[in-house]
Amino acid sequence: KVAVVTGAGRGIGQAIAVAYAQAGAAVCCAARTASQLAETVQKIEAAGGRALAVACDVTDIAQVQAMFERAAQTLGGVDIVVASAGVSPENKAVEDSDPALWRTTIEVNLMGAFHTLQVAIPYLKRRGGGHLITLGSGMGHRSAPTRSAYAASKAGLWMLTRVLAQELAQDGICVNELVPGPVLTDFIRGREDALRAASAGGEWMKQAEEVAPIALFIATQPLKGPTGQTFSLARREL
Repeated sequence: KVAVVTGAGRGIGQAIAVAYAQAGAAVCCAARTASQLAETVQKIEAAGGRALAVACDVTDIAQVQAMFERAAQTLGGVDIVVASAGVSPENKAVEDSDPALWRTTIEVNLMGAFHTLQVAIPYLKRRGGGHLITLGSGMGHRSAPTRSAYAASKAGLWMLTRVLAQELAQDGICVNELVPGPVLTDFIRGREDALRAASAGGEWMKQAEEVAPIALFIATQPLKGPTGQTFSLARREL
């Protein structure tokens, strides 16, 4: 299989890319920062895997189109896509939010994923089906103060996931959301105590690598299997 993972330069995206390669997939690793991509590819190749690094800004659909074309030409096609690129540049009340940063969050998290998924569809159809996986969030299912931009972007992404699942079911393309819960990256730094308090059982503060098994599980489900679903590692209701 051939996988394309956006946001693969660090964090969850990198961990998923490495895990897919370890499981035998050739992986196109996409992100904006070339130096981070080089680190991901080095990890994959050091373990005997096959990887391709493509610098790509998912907010620019022309760059996304070029990335998929290169992935297909170099690796032979596309079977699995993980839309993992995301940002959260500001956490402020709506009244105090910077409109430019609010727009940036929507552009990367929602429009960037839309570009990735839209461009990927014909490539997966050529293979007779495949898996589209969006990296969701509990914030896409419930509200929280100061999180309006991120929550709105992830709520939109969850609805996009569901719509695409319905549109592509007859093409053998499964579209599912992966909600990792809190992962110890820059995204949650400073909010660990609040996240723990939200779960009566104590939230699971995990490393990025601990998300990889569920990403593998989703990508290895049969094409007549689950679609339009959320797979969550959180220890609280979404």
